[in-house]
Amino acid sequence: MNWSSGKDAALSLYHIQKQKKFHVSELVTTINQDYKRVSMHGLRIALLEQQARQLGISLRTIPFPAQVSMETYTKTMAIAVKALKESGYTHCVFGDIFLEDLRDYRENELKKVGIQPIFPLWKRDTKEVFQECIQLGFKAITVCVNAKYLDESFCGRILDQQFLNDLPENVDPCGEHGEFHTFVFDGPIFSNPIHFEIGEKVLRSYQPATDTKDDCFTDNQDHSWDTSFWYCDLVPKR
Repeated sequence: MNWSSGKDAALSLYHIQKQKKFHVSELVTTINQDYKRVSMHGLRIALLEQQARQLGISLRTIPFPAQVSMETYTKTMAIAVKALKESGYTHCVFGDIFLEDLRDYRENELKKVGIQPIFPLWKRDTKEVFQECIQLGFKAITVCVNAKYLDESFCGRILDQQFLNDLPENVDPCGEHGEFHTFVFDGPIFSNPIHFEIGEKVLRSYQPATDTKDDCFTDNQDHSWDTSFWYCDLVPKR
């Protein structure tokens, strides 16, 4: 399971488990090794590990520096996916909904090592996907928002009907273009909810890059055009 820690991954896992055609026994997440957080989402690793424990699924992390060349990224991911194949894995689940270029990228890279991708949410209406998450009882909070589309007030908000109503018209309901990223802390696939406190909010800006790809395996986010993001730090409760 290509696990981003967000709502689309959680809903995809829910549907895969409900269908019972495949058994998901490992979560794969890319990590920003410079900040010790989930790539792009900015989530503390401790909370990611809590998700895995409450899901009852093993977690495998793949570390990357904050800035990585496309050549290094592709080489590192090829090694990691090859290791998964050698461990006996045959398929990989993704939470993508409609980004054709990202799906093509995933399919082409996985084909090289003989792993088949699965897209449970593909081509679904994103407003319906958002509402299904709420109706099923998933609880999520925004941990990163793209300052190009959303202001600070959207960062650190719980996803509910009011959040959906407040989104500007140019923002996809699921943030499929990278407008926002979430952390799921409860829902039907979790044994227990994950407890945390909301910490500080920070605005981080990135220099445009010409040969970097940040977490293409989980989110098609390129800092060459979107350069400022609001992050909400979530602190695990002891």
